[in-house]
Amino acid sequence: MTPIAGPASEWPAALDIGAEMRSGWRPVPFREFVLKLHGRCDLACDYCYMYTLADPWRGRPASMPRPVIDGACRRIAEHAAGHGLDAVDVVLHGGEPLLAGPERIGYVATTLRSDLPAGTRLTLRTQTNGVRLDEPMLRVLARHRIRVGVSLDGGRPDHDRHRRRRDGRGSFDEVSAGLRRLISDHPELFSGLLCTVDLRNDPVATYQALLEFSPPAVDFLLPHGNWSVPPPGRDATGTGTPYGDWLAAVFDRWSAPARRETTVRLFQEILHLLLGGASRSESVGLSPVAVLVLETDGTMEQVDTLRSAYPGAVATGLNVATDSFDAALTHPGIVARQIGLRALSGTCLACRWQRVCGGGYYPHRYRRGSGFRNPSVYCPDLTRLIEHVYRRLRSDLLARAEHPC
Repeated sequence: MTPIAGPASEWPAALDIGAEMRSGWRPVPFREFVLKLHGRCDLACDYCYMYTLADPWRGRPASMPRPVIDGACRRIAEHAAGHGLDAVDVVLHGGEPLLAGPERIGYVATTLRSDLPAGTRLTLRTQTNGVRLDEPMLRVLARHRIRVGVSLDGGRPDHDRHRRRRDGRGSFDEVSAGLRRLISDHPELFSGLLCTVDLRNDPVATYQALLEFSPPAVDFLLPHGNWSVPPPGRDATGTGTPYGDWLAAVFDRWSAPARRETTVRLFQEILHLLLGGASRSESVGLSPVAVLVLETDGTMEQVDTLRSAYPGAVATGLNVATDSFDAALTHPGIVARQIGLRALSGTCLACRWQRVCGGGYYPHRYRRGSGFRNPSVYCPDLTRLIEHVYRRLRSDLLARAEHPC
C-alpha cells in the first residue's frame, strides 16, 4: 500500500525522505509495539484521546481477532529477525485491554513467545484502568509474566473527577481495590502508575496519594492538546507556566527525601539529559522514536495520542495482513520523529534547551495549517520545569564539590 501522509499542506507530509537518507539518516527499527487488544472501554474518562478528542475510535472490531493476533505476532517476529533485535517490548493496550479476557490475553503472550527468534528477549506489559484486576485476571497476567501499569489520577475526588463509569459513578474504589490485590499477590508485576495532570488538584497531595500504593515508577501525563485546541488552563497566546509550576512543585517534593520513594520518569529523563545522556522517552529529548501501534483490525498507526490533533492523524495506510513493518519506517510522520534536530522549528533550534526538551511531545506541537513543525503548546511550561530542575541540579553538584564525602 502507499502510506498515507496527512494533509499535503502540513508538515511533515512533504518531508523529503530521500534527502534525509542522502544526508546520512537511516531508519531506526521499531522496538516497541502497542497492540490494541480491545478497542472498547468500561470507563468514560472525559479526557480520553480515543473517544472524546479529534479522532475518536470507530468502525473496527471490538477485540483483536485471532487471525490479526497471529499476523501481528508474525510481523513482530519478522521485524526482530530482520533487524537482529535482542529485545522487543509489547504493550497490551486499548480501549481497556483487560476486556479482551484471560483466554485472548494468554493467547497473545503464548503466540509472541513462540514466534519470536530464539535470541530476542520479550517484555510484555499492559496499561489498564485497573477496575478488572480481580484474582482470575491476576493469575493469568502472572502466568504469562505480563507487567501491569495502572492509570490513577490521585486521591478519590481527584481521580473520580474524570475517570468515571458511563453512569457517572467514580472508579477510584474499584481501581484502588485492584491495585491492592496486585501489590499484595503479585508485586513483581507492578510496573507503575500513570497520572494525568489536572491543575485543579494540589500537586504535592496528588503525588503523596500515588505514593500510598508504593509504585515503582510514576508517569505524569500532560493533558493532550495543541496550538489549535489548547489543553485546559494553557493559553496558547500567553507566557504563563501553570503546568510547569505544578510539576516543579512535585519535583521539589520528589527530590527532597534522602531516600528516593519512587521513580518519576519525566524528572529522571530531564536529569539524564541535563547530564549529557540520551532520552528514553518520547516526551523529552531527541532520541529516535521506535514505537508502532497496531489496531484491532491490524492497521498500523503512529503513536495513538496523535488522535488529539485531527481525524486521520494516526493513519499510515498499512496493515499487518499485507505490509511489513519496514514499510512504516519510511512514513513521513514516523521519519519526522526519528530525525532529531532536523524536525524542530526555528524557535526550538534557537533555544538553549533544544536537546533536553527536544521540542516537547510530538502531538502537542500541532497547529492547523502548518502541521507539527512547531514548539510544543507546553513550551513555556517545559522551559519552566527544565530550568527549575537545572538550577536544583547545579546547586546540588556545587554543594557536593564544596563538601565532598
